Amino acid sequence: MSNKFEQISLKPGFMKHNGGVLFRNVSENEYEFKSTINDNHLNAAGITHGGYLSALIDAGAGTAAHRSAENAPCVTISLDLKFIGASKIGDEIFGNVKILKKTKTLVFLFCELKCKNKIITSASGVWKILKVKP
Repeated sequence: MSNKFEQISLKPGFMKHNGGVLFRNVSENEYEFKSTINDNHLNAAGITHGGYLSALIDAGAGTAAHRSAENAPCVTISLDLKFIGASKIGDEIFGNVKILKKTKTLVFLFCELKCKNKIITSASGVWKILKVKP
């Protein structure tokens, strides 16, 4: 298992359009992702928009769910976010994901976004593991 970050936003779409997400496996139940804040990620107050932080967590934590489910497709059922800090242009944001529980059909996880070693957003989520028909 490589612990180098890799770009996961390879196909055209929302996250690639917004700068992409770098991702790595840390252990069987822990994952990490990161992104750098650009001017198009800011809100009118000049700090990172909560919608971007939400999308970043959905992409990073969703990838963690996907990998923990043996690369089966997964979709978000619920994502509960707490915004508790701020970031600004040029900041590097790190996401840490812990898989709390996995069943045959669901992945439960917790995620924290950090900027300069301070938590700025925390999230709990549930992902549905989709079974691909042969």
